[in-house]
Amino acid sequence: MKKIDSTKRYEKLREAVGNGDVDRRTFFGLMGSAAITAGVAGGAMTSMARMAHAAGTELHFEGWGGVVSEALRKYAFAPYEAATGNTVVDATFGGENEVLTKIKAAGGTAGHNILHSSGVNWYKRWVDAGYGVALNEANIPNLSNVMTAMLDPFRKITPNSLSAVPYDYGTTGIAYNTKYITEAEAKELGANLLLRKDLKGKIGGWGGDWANRAWYGALQSGQDPNAISDWDAVWDKAREHRDLVLKYWSSGAELMDLLAKEEIYVTEAWSGRVAALQAQGHPIAYIDPPNGLAWMESMFVLKGSPMAEAEELLNFMLDPQTALAVASGQKYPSSLDPTKVDMPADVQALPAFDPTGKLDSLVFRDPEFWNAQEKAQSKQWNRVAKGA
Repeated sequence: MKKIDSTKRYEKLREAVGNGDVDRRTFFGLMGSAAITAGVAGGAMTSMARMAHAAGTELHFEGWGGVVSEALRKYAFAPYEAATGNTVVDATFGGENEVLTKIKAAGGTAGHNILHSSGVNWYKRWVDAGYGVALNEANIPNLSNVMTAMLDPFRKITPNSLSAVPYDYGTTGIAYNTKYITEAEAKELGANLLLRKDLKGKIGGWGGDWANRAWYGALQSGQDPNAISDWDAVWDKAREHRDLVLKYWSSGAELMDLLAKEEIYVTEAWSGRVAALQAQGHPIAYIDPPNGLAWMESMFVLKGSPMAEAEELLNFMLDPQTALAVASGQKYPSSLDPTKVDMPADVQALPAFDPTGKLDSLVFRDPEFWNAQEKAQSKQWNRVAKGA
């Protein structure tokens, strides 16, 4: 009972720091007093002690920008900084390829610590390239609340240790403006809605990932995206789409801007960005076509990072109070298991949310299949994008 009470007291202290009601020095004093009074020891006390003594470390984070970065800054990074004295320097990217290119050019991971990494296939790419770490899970006790369905794909790649913690998930479906496209039309056409010739010049697409273009090309050519046999048919559909597109967007913020200003009426889109547009009152609807793409994102720690502080930050981010606030803010469901952690109504209402915690209804990329295609098919997409 004492341990539960001390945990509650610690959480109240942390919340007070985040709200600016208690300064950092007072926090550390009260925290130590709470721990001594309650007889807290072991992992909990180690974590608290590390918070008290690790002040001043700088962690560099790179993520997707827009409402996602805003939610992480407000609900995770700012409270973490207030509680620890460490600093999170957050930057944005359009895709992980640009980060990988910069790291390779620099000859190391200096200046790069934690990435909001997209999917299991990218996890495998980072690990295979030698940029992974071995997280000490004892320092991340909140990992116990993460869905097994999200942890297992990562453990399959690195069975002895994790280099990242799963953090959120969503889908890449189709967003459309209900002023110009009806629900019935969208459901009837599915992925082929992106190929409607009468909408030429009002269609968008994500140009930052060859695999996304190939996934939709597979759907449009009637193939299983995880078992493509006719790549020519895939790229023929990508060409058909290319000739109708006004613009390939390169970030979630740009996607939202194009839809909000009605520069485009339809595009494949990230579920959380659509939810954010809907919350702002825009007439944007969303569908996941059959075999639509689902993905899970992780917080990937790169080789050479300050491990104790990185693990502390990950544990802080997986705390239910933090993780669910971020989920509400960024509009993507949390990796926390809804059978273990009570989910607020607004999180349960998010696109792709699975109340079972098993994710059986979602289709994810097979990393073995897709990573094996990377070299040849990414070059093919580059040729198609340039007009070939």
